[in-house]
Amino acid sequence: MAKGSGIVTGEDLKRLQNIQLELMSEFDRVCRKHNIKYTITCGTLLGAIRHKGFIPWDNDADISMLREDYEHFKKVANELDPDICFFQDHDTDPGYLWGYGKIRKTGTTFVREGQSHIHCKTGVYIDIMPADDIPKSAIGQELNNFKWTILRKILWSRVAVANSTQLRWKLISKIPVSVVYKALDKAAKKSSNSSDRPVRVLTLPSGGKERSKLYHAGKNDVSLRYGVPKAWHLELSEYQFEDRKFFGTKDYDGYLTSRYGDYMQLPPEDKRVPKDPAEEWEF
Repeated sequence: MAKGSGIVTGEDLKRLQNIQLELMSEFDRVCRKHNIKYTITCGTLLGAIRHKGFIPWDNDADISMLREDYEHFKKVANELDPDICFFQDHDTDPGYLWGYGKIRKTGTTFVREGQSHIHCKTGVYIDIMPADDIPKSAIGQELNNFKWTILRKILWSRVAVANSTQLRWKLISKIPVSVVYKALDKAAKKSSNSSDRPVRVLTLPSGGKERSKLYHAGKNDVSLRYGVPKAWHLELSEYQFEDRKFFGTKDYDGYLTSRYGDYMQLPPEDKRVPKDPAEEWEF
């Protein structure tokens, strides 16, 4: 087993990616069995299109699902091979903080930097993110984003309070996390695969600096500032990813352009580095 702390690089990074590939495959197996739709997303979809697999310096893997599909998957997640992995969210692990799930590799350790005080199960993981309906109107999306920015900080405060001296994090951390989960449950009940509303992962920032920059330059309409078209989760194609195939949005060009701009352009060499340092990892 590899063991260490900080940024995972070199042969250890390749081993990490291989484990994540195994987790993706097991997730895909269960989804195919039950006809559950998902799309690889963010840098994982970019890697599939630009590199036919992992971005060489990437150390995570992201999957997105419409809320109905996410809830369906949760009901059958016990069919994941426990010798390989397990599904984790705030329902299965009360100490887990985030508003989306993870699939973690059984028998491994991976603790994000600054989060060793969070008492939940750890391990090499991939993110499984539910996309919920948001308003169609510009003002509705602005208000929705404001609301979820505040709610997201209630969860993040549990990390920040141990790593910052700012009084605001101490005060925010007094608000029960149940406030966030109740709001998520309410939003989930309003989400439907058949509606024509755009979607987003409510407990994550709405799309990153590049998407906001493209919006302000007039290249993205309001639906691409805070969310994405629902069709990007419903109309899918299979893409080569390493020696496997996974589902991704059929309109990969639309998605990747909205998020990254000229996505086929490699970043400068000094930016081709892994992110998300760990306090402790063993796999």
